[in-house]
Amino acid sequence: MRANGLMATANPVIQREHKLVDFFYAGNGRSISCNTGISFVCKQKRRFPLRVSMSTLPIEHVEKPSSKSIGIPIMVNGCSGNMGKAVIKAAESAGLHIVPMSFGSAEEAGQTVEICGKEILVHGPADRVSILSSVFNEYPDLIVVDYTVPNAVNDNAELYCKVGVPFVMGTTGGDRDLLYKTVEDSKIYAVISPQMGKQVVAFLAAMEIMAKQFPGAFSGYSLKVMESHQAGKLDISGTAKAVISCFQKLGVSFDMNHVQLIRDAKQQIEMVGVPEEHLAGHAFHLYHLTSPDETVSFEFQHNVCGRSIYAEGTVDAILFLAKKVRLKADKRIYNMIDVLREGNMR
Repeated sequence: MRANGLMATANPVIQREHKLVDFFYAGNGRSISCNTGISFVCKQKRRFPLRVSMSTLPIEHVEKPSSKSIGIPIMVNGCSGNMGKAVIKAAESAGLHIVPMSFGSAEEAGQTVEICGKEILVHGPADRVSILSSVFNEYPDLIVVDYTVPNAVNDNAELYCKVGVPFVMGTTGGDRDLLYKTVEDSKIYAVISPQMGKQVVAFLAAMEIMAKQFPGAFSGYSLKVMESHQAGKLDISGTAKAVISCFQKLGVSFDMNHVQLIRDAKQQIEMVGVPEEHLAGHAFHLYHLTSPDETVSFEFQHNVCGRSIYAEGTVDAILFLAKKVRLKADKRIYNMIDVLREGNMR
């Protein structure tokens, strides 16, 4: 808030713990911060910004030893990818049991990936049903984690449902309606979420509440969306789609094809401000709304560096799903909102 030309900013320093509220995680002892801004702009060129900022100073990263081995067996498909590796590291730290098998592309078939001192054999598309069935027989409490590629989402879901293995789907893309129908018809347990970062999900939930309680509040406003991700991310961010959907419910007309996707490294550094060391793994989103007469604007921003925020959320989703399977819960399909509501995160 601004009074007499002075800016009041909340910027507490918070020791990083698993329950830290953050949108922006650098990892490896680097800073963690989030920055959400809302500003009003008037024709008189006076700005009345309201900003909330949270950040931490660089601190030593200390892994907490697991006090008790949880031992839930998980099979991480897409283990050779950056997210797969991050999930395995987080799961290992949490005491989960990593099954030494994974599904990947035909080109990866037969390769061995070493993560956390464990060798994981990657299988290609051939004989996946028999292989997964064999693993499921050996580990009846198995939960599959999927961080593959968008065009594999539906085929992989059909595989898990055919074998009857509960799974956590963190991969974005694919035909989402078909994905849910496949799981509903099979009646297996699953957590499906295009966004596994717990704090980002909480932000999305707040957006959904606003959209539900104040429909049309932004009628007539124009929207510009820019999102920057590592070059390997081919599709529009699922998070961006969810936020845009909320704005549409709030009365904003926006074509999803108009999202500005930034994948060029030079633009990411110079235009977006992505730290060079995080070009290979980041998520910077900016949503800018302008009133019809251009006298008022709102800006929402959330920036994420690294993958730890998603990996930790995935581990919580695994623990949540294992509990639902064990209790034989009536509900079968969950998302990260359900995980957050449970309130038993580490």
